[in-house]
Amino acid sequence: MQKILFQIFLAGLCCFTAKAQQLVTYPAPKAVVYGMHNDDYTVKVRQQGGEWQDLYEYNVKVDLDKPQDASMVYFDFSGTVEVFVQKNNGNANTIKIRPYAADIKPELNGNSITFTLTKPSKLSIEFDGDKLHNLHLFANPIETFQPNPKDPNVVYFGPGLHVPKDLPGDAFNITSGKTVYIAGGAVVRGKLLCDKVKNVKIIGRGIIDQPQRGVEIRHSSNVTVDGIIVVNPKHYTVFAGESDHLTIRNLKSFSASSWSDGLDFMSCSDVTVDDVFMRNSDDCIAVYGHRWEFYGDAKNYTVTNSILWADVAHTINIGVHGNTATTGDVIENLLFKNIDILELDEDDPSAEGCMAIQAADLNLVRNVRFEDIRIDNFQEGKLLQLKVAFFEKYNAAPGRGIEQVSFKNISYNGFNHSPSLIDGLDKAHLVKDVSFENLRINGKVMTSLEEANIKTGEFTENISFKNLPSLKKSLTGVTK
Repeated sequence: MQKILFQIFLAGLCCFTAKAQQLVTYPAPKAVVYGMHNDDYTVKVRQQGGEWQDLYEYNVKVDLDKPQDASMVYFDFSGTVEVFVQKNNGNANTIKIRPYAADIKPELNGNSITFTLTKPSKLSIEFDGDKLHNLHLFANPIETFQPNPKDPNVVYFGPGLHVPKDLPGDAFNITSGKTVYIAGGAVVRGKLLCDKVKNVKIIGRGIIDQPQRGVEIRHSSNVTVDGIIVVNPKHYTVFAGESDHLTIRNLKSFSASSWSDGLDFMSCSDVTVDDVFMRNSDDCIAVYGHRWEFYGDAKNYTVTNSILWADVAHTINIGVHGNTATTGDVIENLLFKNIDILELDEDDPSAEGCMAIQAADLNLVRNVRFEDIRIDNFQEGKLLQLKVAFFEKYNAAPGRGIEQVSFKNISYNGFNHSPSLIDGLDKAHLVKDVSFENLRINGKVMTSLEEANIKTGEFTENISFKNLPSLKKSLTGVTK
């Protein structure tokens, strides 16, 4: 009896182990192989001790200033996998895998590396410091749900190329109640348009390739985008206006065109963004009030567990657009937590800032929290910028003010050459109640605004370092 029970136990253990150890790779769609492949790298993956499986190395454009060809691969797994990367052009002397918080320790052997993953990861693999021709590796979790292609409520894009037909422009029009599934190995060349709809899911592992916009959400409610990749849209990756209860999870994005922001929200509320990788040639994430035909406040945002890379402009930008025909909009209750910022490159002072709040167009921005954010050295820009602003190019009026902003556990390792800025507009338009707790620059806890290279203007009030309560009074701005 004991022997039988032991055999049952072993069978169950083997079954559990098989489920815990999974690896799913996706073939390239044959119809669009030409022009999509980048042979800078050869990438393989395997379960421990198993056979190596080749991955398809996609070409992605990065960096608006001088667009370059970088590489991208993706697969799904659970348990443990081994990864092999070979640099095909020239020798390799050094290797970096970022974000550093992932703590990946590769073995460099000539012009190739191997390393092990034990959890889903989004990585930039950089040989000899090259961040413009790097390899982006997306190791997804195993999918827990795949809809039935024959379900009438499913819009199914299987492996291969998909181009819009019988519809104006380059859009696939998605109606209420639909689940859009983009399978791994699928390439969709057209945006997904959700206009005046509710209860829509856009999921899968496939790619939306070179659309006008990746996903456009207008006047809608309860829309989820999960797992897909958007490659080089001509405009935004996700554009959302006057919509609520939006969830964006495990989205990966690249762009290298003018105005090719990542996630832009106009008058949207109740928004969750989690586990995204955004490499964009404009703002990675922007939160605004009114713009164009979209009206209303912007409230209740949670952005967590994400990686942001701005080849141009800001990584996080809040408050520029609003409604000047009324008393303005309120943008409030925003949390940005557990985020890695890998790059910033912007020489226009008005557009600089890894963490930027620029209240304009009568907007009032309040209760914004930045927590557990790790920032690598960047090419050009500012660590942060809080400003009541008026940009003649974009605005009809300045903002009303900025208040209740906290920075907690912010770590920046870099030159910090360009001073950060905190300033209101005048006595009636202040930046106030800003707190810093455990702000570290190059490993050192900052004890003053001067030490952190943060400049304040005349129209600030109550700027404090919470971890140093004795200094609060001396670091408080002056308003008269």
